[in-house]
Formats: sequence, structure tokens, C-alpha cells
Amino acid sequence: MTDNSNPPGKPVRGAGLEEARLRQQAIGVKLRHMFDEVVNEPVPDEFLDILRRADERSSGGEGA
Repeated sequence: MTDNSNPPGKPVRGAGLEEARLRQQAIGVKLRHMFDEVVNEPVPDEFLDILRRADERSSGGEGA
């Protein structure tokens, strides 16, 4: 079901504005939740190994 009560170019007012704000807030909450999940995922050992080797090379240490 599509709401055509606010055609493109026409400002949103009243209840429509409140609905738009609620949608934005819901989207923000979901995006923050998704971001938090990604940030809290463990880093794969293979990637940590690559980072360690790159660090050794940049600091002049021995690398493979």
C-alpha cells in the first residue's frame, strides 16, 4: 500500500511530519543495532596474522 498524500516536492506537514520523524528514528535505531553487531564481531585469525606481518614490515622487523 502506497501513501500518495504527499507528492514529491510538497512539504510534509502535521501528522505526515511526525510519521516521517518516527520512520527516521526507527531506521536510526536499526542502523545503530546493525553497526554494534558488526563492531562486536571477532576479527578472524587470518586477518590478525596479515596485520601482524604488515606491522612487522613497517617497523623494520622480520616478516615472511
